[in-house]
Amino acid sequence: MCASLWDSISVGGLELRNRAVMPAMGTGYATLQGHVSDRLQAYHRARAAGGVGLIVTEVCAVHPSGRAFPSELGIYDDTFLHGLRELAAAIKIEGAGAAVQLHHAGRETFPSVIGEQPLAPSPIPSRAMGQVPRELGEDEIHELVHCFAEAARRAREAGFDAVEIHGAHGYLVHQFISPYSNLREDGYGGDSSGRFRFAREVVREIKSVAGEDFPVLFRFSASEEMKGGYELEYILPLLPMLEEDGVDAFHVSCGIYDSPGNPTSPGMHHPEGINVERAAAVKAAVAKPVIVAGKIHDPRLAEEVLRTGKADMVAFGRQHLCDPDFLAKEARGRHDDTRFCLSCNQGCIERLTFEMRSTTCVINPHCGRELEVEQSGPPAPGPFLVAGAGPAGLQAAITLKEAGAEVRIVEREKMAGGQLRAASSPPGKEPLAAWVKWAENRLRSLGQEIEFGGEANARTLASEEWMGVVNACGARPLLPVLPGAELPINLEARQVLLGLAGAGGDVVVVGAGPVGMETAHYLVDRGCRVTVVDGRDQPPVSPLTSHGYFLHRTLRKNGTLLLETQVLEVGEAGVMVMARGERRQLRADKVVWAVGSLPETDIAEAAQQAGLTLVSAGDAVEPRRLLDAVHEGYRAARQLLYGDADHA
Repeated sequence: MCASLWDSISVGGLELRNRAVMPAMGTGYATLQGHVSDRLQAYHRARAAGGVGLIVTEVCAVHPSGRAFPSELGIYDDTFLHGLRELAAAIKIEGAGAAVQLHHAGRETFPSVIGEQPLAPSPIPSRAMGQVPRELGEDEIHELVHCFAEAARRAREAGFDAVEIHGAHGYLVHQFISPYSNLREDGYGGDSSGRFRFAREVVREIKSVAGEDFPVLFRFSASEEMKGGYELEYILPLLPMLEEDGVDAFHVSCGIYDSPGNPTSPGMHHPEGINVERAAAVKAAVAKPVIVAGKIHDPRLAEEVLRTGKADMVAFGRQHLCDPDFLAKEARGRHDDTRFCLSCNQGCIERLTFEMRSTTCVINPHCGRELEVEQSGPPAPGPFLVAGAGPAGLQAAITLKEAGAEVRIVEREKMAGGQLRAASSPPGKEPLAAWVKWAENRLRSLGQEIEFGGEANARTLASEEWMGVVNACGARPLLPVLPGAELPINLEARQVLLGLAGAGGDVVVVGAGPVGMETAHYLVDRGCRVTVVDGRDQPPVSPLTSHGYFLHRTLRKNGTLLLETQVLEVGEAGVMVMARGERRQLRADKVVWAVGSLPETDIAEAAQQAGLTLVSAGDAVEPRRLLDAVHEGYRAARQLLYGDADHA
């Protein structure tokens, strides 16, 4: 029977209003002691109010040794119950079902987080963390099985409707399942039956302690997506066993943190719905409902998945960070109003993992600031001038208009987007252009137009009694000062990405930062032979991120990256470089420069001379990531409206 996203569904007796799931995503919003905070409650309440059927909390540690990061939620002691009760109530009062994700990191953590050597089925370090774990003894394994069950009991006592066992992404339950991480020869290893034992015991013990009628979901990686890892055929036989043991729904993901390109949070270069066919195979093997996760942002894609019977429920993860109300908008026929996730990972998983900072969303600066918005006082009415309609200026103008202020936006170019116009050209980056279009539409819906083709200058500043000015004029590219810089062989990266200058044949790209690497990707995609040179000794773009991995992989296959290499001069046939102390000639038909930019300061200087309140944002301060530009635009607007300090 064909299903719709809007149909209700029963999971182990739990009735859900629709088939949309918000899966577990780490936020860092809990306290350092692992307790629920007001910030976490407000964040979840906003997502529940958006219309989702089921919310699964982020990872919740069943034992102190299982925390993956300092502010991970805890459920290993009754002292956590008070906050968990409040969290469950905050979700359920808005009509969504509430589940706790039970978690133990195993080897995927650090001694600095848990205060001891990480634990695992076998003493094999993960490549991602690099920590050598201690092998668990059988008595410790039995204790951890009991800890999962006691955590489920607490979840039920706190008012949650269900629990989800995190058996995916290389955490402890997954470590037992996988021959990649479990080399034991006792009853918890040796063959697939032994490796499956821990997961099965956890399910059975939860049902015994928390109640046979308490729903249990099981999230797992259908494929490890790496050399030496298992594929779907390996894990499929486990699922009917878990169904017998009491699992009420299966949640299909893929990958582990060692997997190249991080398919656990599929980035810009992964296809949409990467797990849909895997979910279809799982659905054919089990009778219980199947949830599919993995780069599904658009409800129309979810409807197709359900209509064709490839899953019973669809998980929208990062889309819930980007636009908590997207389901409500879709239900009302307002698809074009939705702000869609970029799959960039910059503000969510990578911020939490690599920067150890709390999660947000690159293009939704409200994410994680729900309390801040709730507690705002009356805004200043304006008028405000926003100089520039790049990402910082667009977001500043949206924030000002949403507060009801009078705004004027002036952009020197003939279209909005600033550097995003060029940044959206490389393969996989097209969603950036879609966000610019969304931002323009949002401003129009608020009754605000952008003035194109005009310069914000001293005359503009004198035209009204401005309450404040946002300087979002961006930056201009840096160009080299060296012999041969005047030759026509030289191009600037943005010229190339915007199609204003052609490049073919052999191309040398100078600068291995994001602009240089993405320009290289763009050129490789058009058949060029590309060499990227950079004076630094390490790649500025990390290959550990999803986007960075694909950029480096593309260049390895179709070009060359030369580090510790400086351009000495440019000639008609290429460049002379100093590569690790040796002079070399690199042949090139074109030399493309991507070596940074300088902030535009004219409007800032004019505003200061006029005695106006001015806040600069984005590249007008210094070259920025998209995350920084959008969030600075938001904070600049709030500073003018409310005098806010930064609550990031």
